[in-house]
Amino acid sequence: MTKKNALILGLILIFAGGAFAQTAAPAAPIDFSKKALQSERSQTYDVIRYLIKLNVDMDQKAFGGETTVTLTSLRNGLAAIVLDAEEFKVSSVRSDYGEPLAFSQSDMELSVTLPRPAKLGEQVTFTVSYAGRDPKIGLRFVDATADNPKIVFSDSFPNNVHHWFPCYDYPNDKVTNELVVTVEAGNKVGANGRLVGLTEDKAAGTVTYDWSQDLPHSTYLIFFAAAPYVVVKDAFGTLPVNYWVYAQDERKAMPTYGKTPKMIAFFNRTFGYDYPWQKYDQISVPSGGGAESTSATAMTQRIMVDAADEADFPAIGIVSHELAHQWWGDLITLRSWAHTWLNESFGTYSDYLYHRYEMGEDEGALNLANKLAAYLREAKTRYIRPIVSDRYDKPGDMFDSHSYPKGARVIHMLRTILGDEAFFKTLSVFLHRYAFQPVETSDFIRTVKDVTGQNLAWFFDQWLFKPGHPVFDIGAQWVPARKVVQMTIAQAQDVSRGIPVFRIPVDIKIVTAKGAVTTKVWLKEKRESFEFPAETKPLLVRFDEGNVLVKEVTFPKDLDELLYQLKSDDVIGRMDAAAALLKFKDEARTVPALAASVKADPFWAVRKASLESLAKLAGPGAAAALKLAAKDADANVRTAAVLALGDLKDKAQAGFFQELFKTDASLKVRTEAVRSLGKTGDKALIPFLKQAADTPSRQNMIKRAAEAALKQIEGQ
Repeated sequence: MTKKNALILGLILIFAGGAFAQTAAPAAPIDFSKKALQSERSQTYDVIRYLIKLNVDMDQKAFGGETTVTLTSLRNGLAAIVLDAEEFKVSSVRSDYGEPLAFSQSDMELSVTLPRPAKLGEQVTFTVSYAGRDPKIGLRFVDATADNPKIVFSDSFPNNVHHWFPCYDYPNDKVTNELVVTVEAGNKVGANGRLVGLTEDKAAGTVTYDWSQDLPHSTYLIFFAAAPYVVVKDAFGTLPVNYWVYAQDERKAMPTYGKTPKMIAFFNRTFGYDYPWQKYDQISVPSGGGAESTSATAMTQRIMVDAADEADFPAIGIVSHELAHQWWGDLITLRSWAHTWLNESFGTYSDYLYHRYEMGEDEGALNLANKLAAYLREAKTRYIRPIVSDRYDKPGDMFDSHSYPKGARVIHMLRTILGDEAFFKTLSVFLHRYAFQPVETSDFIRTVKDVTGQNLAWFFDQWLFKPGHPVFDIGAQWVPARKVVQMTIAQAQDVSRGIPVFRIPVDIKIVTAKGAVTTKVWLKEKRESFEFPAETKPLLVRFDEGNVLVKEVTFPKDLDELLYQLKSDDVIGRMDAAAALLKFKDEARTVPALAASVKADPFWAVRKASLESLAKLAGPGAAAALKLAAKDADANVRTAAVLALGDLKDKAQAGFFQELFKTDASLKVRTEAVRSLGKTGDKALIPFLKQAADTPSRQNMIKRAAEAALKQIEGQ
């Protein structure tokens, strides 16, 4: 779960345009083709249910109890059951009649000898008694800190559940389970399913929670957490929706999670399948992100936010992503880790869908653009691989920017090709057809064909089973004599790496004084030429209208076209134009156009993009414009303006930064103002910064910024 959690939270920050997301230095390039060839795990038995009874000592970081396994044999003559078991010691195994069974335990497995060989289809039940202490992974005991109370929680993703009870630990087996956990009184235990019972033993000073997950799910989704939680109750109709938070975070529960019922309603409509479980809990844990355990998602405590800071740090990205997994990952679950995209690409696309619904078309477009950028960073600095791949050294290898943002963008392309009606009908049919089952990519491809009648093998082959993406070199010129725009489109990607020449439809928009005309063309060759009618020289030639494709593009444009694009294109086109205008830094019209965009564009991300270009072009002369932008209505723009103004390292701006720190409502802006004070190098600011360091803030952001500023000044 750790790698996945860190990736989710990092991507959420990127998609949300977080000003303080840090990008690690790129790791050495990886050749995925050299990774181990994997295959789906074979089964000799099918587990039906686990009954797990645990006594947990949070002080000693110890656990012990018993697990009753009920299964059916998948072959005649099955003499032994081999379970995954690690980091605990088995003391005995007994049959459902109470007779002791022979067993042997290695470092990673438990082998139980049956009283007699089982027949095909025969049901077998036995109980394993065991004990363990402070396992390295799978079950985490965390001491109390300023941020969290003493807590124990399962950390089972992707194949670590067998570190706290013996089981078949692979996602192609769906089970029901009952989890009975006894902990010290004063704690609450959250887990999957419905609460069967709650008992207290006053003499022993313990409390026991009995949770039953009555609908089948994959083993790694079994989860529990125990801590002195406060449970803030909410609901979607008759469905219980609860937020399990630490006492100090109780006031933050609704600002952080309060949109959850609205999200459930949205996904019910969108997926054409009502929320399938008996309740939905979101449970705070000291981890790096979210883990979508069935009906009880583990959520990093780091996303907790109070009402004052919610606008700066909204949690809707990670909350909607993990909620969507209750369908994509929990209701249907990847059959093997090769098919990770069926969990993560759909979860990531779902957070885009909700983002667009909640915040509007422009925010949705920006969200998709940021997803593309996240994938391209990985593709250009680390590796490319097919989205569906059976080459990985460990399951965590598959939880990357190929499975998350690239896969989400591929789903968006599929939606564009199918159209909304056919696309969303396909999702609904797929969920109904394979509910509570493990699935693989061929199941989804078959459903697309069954629902729409379209054979899209060509699409899935190049986008799921081949690596990379098209890299377009584009040229366009207007030919006055013939009144046409001639466009050449070359696919310049390195096909020697297994990247195909893509067959794909793309919309070309030609804008003239008489209006706009959009034409769909199909690309299928390495280099192609097209002609489009144009009575007059176009004001704008737009490749990939709607920003659908997963791609890189080089498309040189002249100053006139870029200036028009900056004012008149969609938000992604306007942002692209703001960046491209850097090439025309010596042209007299460039700076005024960017300044006008900073002042008047209706969407904050365009104003921010124009501001960043303006800061690079105008140098010290940009101070006045940057100070004006630091009063923008949007905190993201203000933050960018303060950062750029700080980069001027002008001591004369110190008073302005101090004023912002004292008066701006945004924590992001106030934090950046403190950082910028450090950039001035003015030692006279040291008392002010020391005082600022004592200011309480979310995750001590101001304290950390003030300490960094002091270090910068004192080091000069």
